[in-house]
Amino acid sequence: MGDDSEWMKLPVDQKCEHKVWKARLNGYEEALKLFQRIQDEKSPEWGKYLGLIKKFVTDSNAVAQLKGLEAALAFVDNAHVAGKTTGEVVSGVVTKVFNQPKARAKELGMDICLTYIEIEKAEVVQDELLKGLDNKNPKIVVSCIETLRKALSEFGSKIVLLKPVVKVLPKQFESREKAVRDEAKLLAVEIYRWIRDALRPSLQNINSVQLKELEEEWVKLPPAPPKQTRFLRSQQDLKAKFEQQQAQGEPSDGEDEEDTAAAVDAYELLEPVEILSKVPKDFYEKIEAKKWQERKEALEAVEVLAKNPKLENGDYGDLVRALKKVVGKDANVMLVSLAAKCLAGLATGLRKKFGTYAGQVVPTILEKFKEKKLQVVQALQEAIDAIFLTTTLQNLSEDVLAVMDNKNPSIKQQASLFLARSFRLCTPATLPKSVLKPLCAALIKQVNDSASEVRDAAFEALGTAMKVVGEKAVNPFLSDLDKLKLDKIKECADKVELPGGRKGASGGAAVERKPAAKAPPPAAEAPKSAAPPKKTQTSAACKSSSGPAKKGKSASAAAGKTKKASSSKESTETELSAEACEELAAGVLPASCLQQLDSTNWKERLASMEEFQRVVETMDKAAIPCQALVRMLAKKPGWKETNFQVMQLKLHVVALVAERGQFSKTSASVVLDGLVDKVGDVKCGGNAKEALTAIGEACSLPWTAEQVVSMAFSQKNPKNQAETLTWLASAMKEFGFTGINVKGFINNVKTALGATNPAVRTAAITLLGVMYLYMGPPLRMFFEDEKPALLAQIDSEFEKMQGQSPPAPSRFTKKAAAEEEGDEGEEQDEDGGGGGGGQDIMDLLPRTDISDKITPDLVSKIGDKNWKIRKEGLDEAAAIISEAKFITANIGDLPLAIKGRLGDSNKILVQQTLSILQQLAAAMGPGLKQHIRVLGFPVITVLGDSKPNVRTAAMTTLQAWVEQTGMKDWLEGEDMSEELKRENPFLRQELLGWLAEKLPTLRTVPGDLMLCVPQLYTCLEDRNGDVRKKAQDALPTFMMHLGFDKMSKATSKLKPASKDQVVAMLEKARAVMPAKPAAPAKTGGKGPAESARASSASRCAAASEDLPDGKPEAKKVRGGPAAKKCPAGKKPAAKGLKDDEDKSGPIFILVPNAKEQRIKEEKQLKILKWNFITPRDEYVEQLKTQMSTCFAKWLQDELFHFDFQRHVKAIGVMMERLESESDATISCLDLILKWFTFRFFDTNTTVLMKVLEYLKLLFTMLNRENYHLTEYEANSFIPYLLLKVGESKDVVRKDVRAILAMLCKVYPASKIFPFLMEGTKSKNSKQRAECLEELGCLIEGYGMNVCQPTPAKSLKEIAVHIGDRDTSVRNAALNTVVAVYNVCGDQVYKLIGNLSEKDMSMLEERIKRSAKKAAAAPPKQAPADRPQRENPTNSTATFLRKPAQEDPNKLNQSRQNAQHSEPSHPSIPKEFQLDLDMIETDQNRVCELPDLVQHKLDELLEPFMIPKPKIRPISPHFDELHNSTASTINFVISQVASSDIGTSIQALAQIDEVLRQEDKADVMSGHIDQLLIVTIMQLRFNSTHLADERVDKRDVIKLYSCIIGSLLSLFSMETLAREASMGVLKDLMHGLITLMLDSRVEDVEDGTQVIRSVNLLVIRVLEHSDQTNMISALLVLLQDTLVSTAGSPTVSELVMKCLWRMIRFLPETINSLNLDRILLDVHNFMKVFPKEKLKQLNSDVPHRTLKTLLHTLCKLTGAKILDHLSMIENRNESELEAHLRRVVKHSGNLSGLKRDRGNEKGGLRTDDRMSKAKVSDILSEIFKKIGSKENTQEGLTELYEYKQKYSDVDLAPFLKNTSQFFQNYVERGLRLIESEREGKTRIQNSTVIPQHGVESILSSNNEELKPAVYYERLQILRQRQGLENTARQQQGLGGSSDEPQQRPAISSLLSPKPSVASSTDMLHSKLSQLKESRELHQQELNTHSNSPTHTRSTSPAGNLDDLKKRLERIKSKRQ
Repeated sequence: MGDDSEWMKLPVDQKCEHKVWKARLNGYEEALKLFQRIQDEKSPEWGKYLGLIKKFVTDSNAVAQLKGLEAALAFVDNAHVAGKTTGEVVSGVVTKVFNQPKARAKELGMDICLTYIEIEKAEVVQDELLKGLDNKNPKIVVSCIETLRKALSEFGSKIVLLKPVVKVLPKQFESREKAVRDEAKLLAVEIYRWIRDALRPSLQNINSVQLKELEEEWVKLPPAPPKQTRFLRSQQDLKAKFEQQQAQGEPSDGEDEEDTAAAVDAYELLEPVEILSKVPKDFYEKIEAKKWQERKEALEAVEVLAKNPKLENGDYGDLVRALKKVVGKDANVMLVSLAAKCLAGLATGLRKKFGTYAGQVVPTILEKFKEKKLQVVQALQEAIDAIFLTTTLQNLSEDVLAVMDNKNPSIKQQASLFLARSFRLCTPATLPKSVLKPLCAALIKQVNDSASEVRDAAFEALGTAMKVVGEKAVNPFLSDLDKLKLDKIKECADKVELPGGRKGASGGAAVERKPAAKAPPPAAEAPKSAAPPKKTQTSAACKSSSGPAKKGKSASAAAGKTKKASSSKESTETELSAEACEELAAGVLPASCLQQLDSTNWKERLASMEEFQRVVETMDKAAIPCQALVRMLAKKPGWKETNFQVMQLKLHVVALVAERGQFSKTSASVVLDGLVDKVGDVKCGGNAKEALTAIGEACSLPWTAEQVVSMAFSQKNPKNQAETLTWLASAMKEFGFTGINVKGFINNVKTALGATNPAVRTAAITLLGVMYLYMGPPLRMFFEDEKPALLAQIDSEFEKMQGQSPPAPSRFTKKAAAEEEGDEGEEQDEDGGGGGGGQDIMDLLPRTDISDKITPDLVSKIGDKNWKIRKEGLDEAAAIISEAKFITANIGDLPLAIKGRLGDSNKILVQQTLSILQQLAAAMGPGLKQHIRVLGFPVITVLGDSKPNVRTAAMTTLQAWVEQTGMKDWLEGEDMSEELKRENPFLRQELLGWLAEKLPTLRTVPGDLMLCVPQLYTCLEDRNGDVRKKAQDALPTFMMHLGFDKMSKATSKLKPASKDQVVAMLEKARAVMPAKPAAPAKTGGKGPAESARASSASRCAAASEDLPDGKPEAKKVRGGPAAKKCPAGKKPAAKGLKDDEDKSGPIFILVPNAKEQRIKEEKQLKILKWNFITPRDEYVEQLKTQMSTCFAKWLQDELFHFDFQRHVKAIGVMMERLESESDATISCLDLILKWFTFRFFDTNTTVLMKVLEYLKLLFTMLNRENYHLTEYEANSFIPYLLLKVGESKDVVRKDVRAILAMLCKVYPASKIFPFLMEGTKSKNSKQRAECLEELGCLIEGYGMNVCQPTPAKSLKEIAVHIGDRDTSVRNAALNTVVAVYNVCGDQVYKLIGNLSEKDMSMLEERIKRSAKKAAAAPPKQAPADRPQRENPTNSTATFLRKPAQEDPNKLNQSRQNAQHSEPSHPSIPKEFQLDLDMIETDQNRVCELPDLVQHKLDELLEPFMIPKPKIRPISPHFDELHNSTASTINFVISQVASSDIGTSIQALAQIDEVLRQEDKADVMSGHIDQLLIVTIMQLRFNSTHLADERVDKRDVIKLYSCIIGSLLSLFSMETLAREASMGVLKDLMHGLITLMLDSRVEDVEDGTQVIRSVNLLVIRVLEHSDQTNMISALLVLLQDTLVSTAGSPTVSELVMKCLWRMIRFLPETINSLNLDRILLDVHNFMKVFPKEKLKQLNSDVPHRTLKTLLHTLCKLTGAKILDHLSMIENRNESELEAHLRRVVKHSGNLSGLKRDRGNEKGGLRTDDRMSKAKVSDILSEIFKKIGSKENTQEGLTELYEYKQKYSDVDLAPFLKNTSQFFQNYVERGLRLIESEREGKTRIQNSTVIPQHGVESILSSNNEELKPAVYYERLQILRQRQGLENTARQQQGLGGSSDEPQQRPAISSLLSPKPSVASSTDMLHSKLSQLKESRELHQQELNTHSNSPTHTRSTSPAGNLDDLKKRLERIKSKRQ
């Protein structure tokens, strides 16, 4: 007893594991009592016994074990943690309890197992029991089977998985022990109760006696399906329902049982058999044998294998091809049927996995139906039916349609019968309208076939379709059938019996059931008994919410039938004879009306038509005999009517008849020809178009348009053609694009594009623009073969349409409007309300069948051993696809051939194959689906390639395929999980990343996704970190579709250690699981103007489900009427009201100093620093904690809710309160921005767009409040914002750029710069490119000072990206460096450091190109036509890009290089530049004007000193003070363009005040172009004000007076007037001339005074503007006015008058003119208007004007004029040069040249000419030097200088007797010296003088330059070396405001007579210039204090050698 007393004192848990059995027994008893006593299932007491429960059940003492089992049962039943012990306890029960002799022990063991199942551990229990079946002890086996049977009986087949049980069941029937066999039999009977015949295939191989016994037992079972009697803990609601039914004695709802029966598929229970390895080795030889017996043997062997009910997946391609060949080509019909049986077996055994081969086999089977032997036909039917089950009807529809027109009736009959059988297996969902429509069209043709069997088969197919999808869905396709045939189809439909007792979707039931099926999730999840009424209510709510337009949808099926039958009669009618028409017309028209119709007196005909119109207007719609009336109208004179009034009425009557009557296509055919003939008529065209539109409404636009266009193009009248196309463009917008025959129109459009008449071409391009709205980019592919110029016009039109959405249709076909309303509603998800959505458009495109081009030779080439031949094959395949543009899904054997190349050892070929697959995706479109298995998954395999570029290409290909196919087909089957099984880290990380991106966008996924979960779990523990990371990212996206429970159950098969880790990750993933995307709103079937209302109303039901407290938000977004219409919203109204009361308070709480405290805590590291790659839980929790003090509780809950729609709602509320709670928003700004950083990691686009929308409003508010971000806020936000600048969606990137632009206003640009620099290091190439673009724009906008930490360091990092592998990044980096070059010139080379030769050459090329682009931009470019950046992908980029591109100084880029006399002004900060687009569109905003008086302008003009720099400054920007003034002036100027007249007048008055004060007027310098642009814009606005009756005309005149007054003040100051650029002057003159000619101005009081003032202003502008710019502007304006046919001829006359006035000024202004530019403009004019064309004009004044201008110039300059053609390319082809030579020759007057020389100071005098002898001596001496080796260079230099001095010297006599080599040597030497000197001079003057190609800076006429010129040069050199720093530097090098008279001095450095050089000389010059520039900077780096002349002392010889080397390199590259 002493021992007992010892253990009695021990605690219970220690007793339970005591070595004495009595102690254990006592412990178990006490534990049992304790377990029954503990109430809390989560009590910590349970944890003590976790490790002991296994010992409870495995106790070695039988007595103790029995009590232990009872205690264990109590533990499992009550403890929350019991699930953790499942595996070990059940294992213990199986091994240590089931072998016990005591029945009680076994009973308790079974109860423990069943209780574990009850607590959701069924899989683990089942696994342990199945393991027990392998035990050698039969007792254990029997108990395990019995437990499984009992579990199945109580829990049912949904809880107990039958597949693993059925798999091991046959083995138990083979046991030696009778007890085991008997128990197995009982289990088999129980399984049969649940799954019925699905069990039979699995037990076919057991002993026949046993099978017979089983059959007998199965027959005895009751037919009623079994019910679940025991429920899981999670099924307590079902349990309650079951108990209630038991108590009431009610039969349960049969739905559950039906589901149970259908849930188990016999196929799923089978084990797959691998047969490929068992196929005889000689099969492929035998199948080709000549003896049919051998072929039969081979097929019989395969037939045996194919009979296996389930086959292992593998590559059956070769086997299928062999069988297909037998079916298609074997002459022996017995073998054909045998092969067909094999194919059927394979299809049955493989199921969905056979879908890959379906497309190859089906066409062959269909063709083989020509066989008449019943045996063969049956075998083929079995095969095609089995194949159908492996794929979808959509995939096979093309193949079926292809044989529907076959001549063989058997083929047509069997194809129709196949369709009938296929339809029977479909549902309304799997048989959509898009698939049914073409099939019905083909079947309707067969209904009229001559063969009765074909007709009967077609009737059966149509009847089956009607039964499946309902009459309403099929009727629209049967409109052309008569009643007899319709009745026959309905009769067939009634006979059809659908499998499984399904009822067809016919009649009204379908209408009711369809919405019910799409009921919202809350309704669906409700208990089943309550589901039907809820569904009906919801669908009714949604229906009524869509407004009146949807009323027709509830009409009965019978009404729909009648309507459709009548419409089929109306659409076409029999053609009436002339007598019948007259008789019908006489019945409704007065006799006098009919008689006068063909009267010879037009007045009688007019009276007759008026009477006709009255009759039609008053007649009852149904009584109008349309055909008779229109035939009467066509009666002589009919459409040849000569009187326009009669014709107008006639056309109007046609429109009335079409609108009011039942107008048929027959009636339309009568009138269309006449209408088309009149559509181009000036007076009747409008009426004709109205009639065409009315016919379009009556007979459908597609039919009408096709007829009209074909008629128009059969005529030769270009006016009719152009107007027809114009009508069609507007009709498309009105009717939508549905049903349009794209192919037919494209052919007509191509004809129009090739028309000689420009109006036809313009109309065609406009029509293309409208088609582009609906079709998008695919449309362009049809026009790639057009000429580049035409293609550019088309692209320009497409660009205008970019971003626009097609308008909602405002007109509908009358007959279709009622019936098709419901049908279109079904498919409007895709159609998008406008008709013809993206997918439908792709279906409309004509596709080419390229299968005949995929020859065996090509296939063998692609598979050749030699890689070069393989490449040839791929090239050929690519060419075939490229040539076809759009192709069908049938591409022969190409898929298998290409598949082999995806695994090619040559990576170049792999990449080429991937590019072909991308090509294939674009060309094939949705038909690509059937190739996913063959080609799609091999692409995924390529993702495992070791080379990054190959993986990138594979991912691009994959994305391209998914765009066309959708994701569903990729996720079906085991293929995806098979790919994940591959242990390749690259493949896994790429594939998981891709899935993580795609899954959140899907609303539903196939159940097969579950197959990927085990592989996903494996990846979570992969040794590769990237794979683990991607798997973790993918986890929440899998969970959103599969659910947490399913995924946690799937962990049961993992090892315990792995399981714990994975379960923890699942819990984390659960917290961040994204919500499923909402179903897209239905917008179909709406009437005019109902589209938007209905779509919003249909969404409001969904809003009420997802957001129970969301009524205010729904109301706000959708507007009043729509919200009111939503009955679904009425029910929870009271609840919504209550919630509103809670939310009425402020959403942000203003806590003083809270933000400062948070900043302080982060600095002291008390909280986490906001820095992460992906947001972790601790950051989320930290933010929640911080928000809790200053956010409203409900708002915080919404912000951290799992449902993304709650986020959208919360942001919406924050937007509403942004203005009212601005102070509180600012106080919480850091927290708000931090929360938004989380949203940047979301994948949901809806939330992201809402976030960006809020941020734009937020930063606008911050800017308005003058708030500046703190560093703390910026560091927490900007880096995460920049992640989204690399987003793939353009709309997101655009918004991010806009936000970055706003950021610069609330945070210094110099501080944003480092963030962008960090962004350039991203792995995302789009992000790198965008960040680089933004850097370039920052530099453009803010100068080099923005570069942090230093310009040199920043530029070096930027320059690194020039060598990036991504093209867009390279381009962006180059653009940024070019931007730097534009700011600081050649110093950029010093800043970027050393670059590789390749990168440097790219940079130099880009800098050259940017200069050329600037020089070549068209002169007509308007301010809004912004020059795009180099990189097309970023053409819309950037926050600073917009203002930069609208820089007024760049408006006239075509002459930027040649404007010598324009001073170079400092660049204006870009944030203050005018946003001209915004000004033009802004009609409402009126801004407060600042008072200019506040600025002390006098102080600005006083010079002030700053310390002299040691080197010249890098950035020539204004200082801060000047910036302030410039920005104010910019702002005032922007107000001039305001749409508010008062604002504009006020701004003009302020500007005029400044201009009138001479001492202040100079501050306007640099703003002249801006001022003129906005003034021109205001002139245009004012012109519209004149037409607006609401505007007071006195205000208009007052504004005109102010504009003219300020312009007169401006052009009175010559220094300012000369700043106006050519482009601006052109627009100004055009605006002023248009104003002078505006008759409306004269009609207004004081209008004539305005005209006189304008006249005076024009004279002032002509006199005081820069004369070169003025003449150029007038020439370009004259050209434009002559080209434009729309303009008034008076405009061109006035322009010429201005030119004549300028010609009169020429003698005084000739010396200041840039003749090169003027002659270039004349040359351009003559190119547009050659002499012949000019003479063809109505007036000869333009010709005389041009002639006079040229004669005057020749007269003033003489022969010297010919030296000013240097800017003209291809001078020899120029008409101008020939003209000038004639003028010079005929005049023979060189006095101009002599007079010029006589006037030049220090020039040559005529009496200074040397005698010929003296010249000869000098030249002889020079040539001697050239001939000697020592002095050759000296001689050449002297000869060059002599030539420069005496330009007319003739060298021919001295070179005549020398060799050709010597002559070439002399010429080359002179050219080199010239280019070398020219280059040096340019470089040294580059800060002042723009570069001008071949213009020489040296004086070529021995002119003596003025001292001022040398002084200017000296100043420049001093500044470059940092030796001088005056006030001049502050204002740019173009002259200070104190010295306006010195501005033109720069131009005097340029020679008035540039030397003409060849293209080689130009190349020499450019190279020399670049080299000099770089050497110059290298010297500056070495020494800062060199003398100005130091940089000029470069050795010519050194230069020459270097130049030669570089020339050689360039030549070699060109070759």
